[in-house]
Amino acid sequence: MKSTSVLLEECIAALRALSKPERKELAKTYYPTRMEVIGVINPDIKLVIKQLKADLKDFPVSENIQFLKDLVHTNIFECQQVAYEYLGKEKIILTQLTLEDVVQLDHNQDNWVSVDCFSGYILGVVWRLGIVDDDFILSKAHSSDFWIRRQALVATLGWNQKARGGTGNTEKTLMICSMFIDDHQDMINKALSWALRELTKTDKSSVV
Repeated sequence: MKSTSVLLEECIAALRALSKPERKELAKTYYPTRMEVIGVINPDIKLVIKQLKADLKDFPVSENIQFLKDLVHTNIFECQQVAYEYLGKEKIILTQLTLEDVVQLDHNQDNWVSVDCFSGYILGVVWRLGIVDDDFILSKAHSSDFWIRRQALVATLGWNQKARGGTGNTEKTLMICSMFIDDHQDMINKALSWALRELTKTDKSSVV
């Protein structure tokens, strides 16, 4: 069985082989980031995830988690996306994350794609599971960094999206949304609308 360090090298090599110059150029304006952008389209990222799932299936959960953290800390945008999307589909692994794991995965949150993937796939789910508490999310809502504030809003999807295992939670959602009534940053306004739109699926009257 290959070591996780070898798998990490192979993952990066596979992503580089799938690079498309036009995708790399698009990133400069569509989701600018301080991370390296290889330029891989989402369908190709899913192919890499499919291979990783096969490669990692015999590893214990703890090694899976460490591997995903290592991916995020390559400071390569596509590696981060592979880690977040992979984890978002692995419910058993999600349930075994610790607060420290979540903090380490919460890295390079400087663009809407990274924020929405991390907060939608991971942060909101671990909030619902009790791995992080309300105070952890509230601290993000008070951040001076609008990307971190956006995390708090997108995390409410963990309570309300069926795809994330949510069944609806008006109290938690409105607790966060009410904090952003006077926050007129564009990325915040869009996330606020998104959070409320998801809540309408289980409690439309409260949103109205």
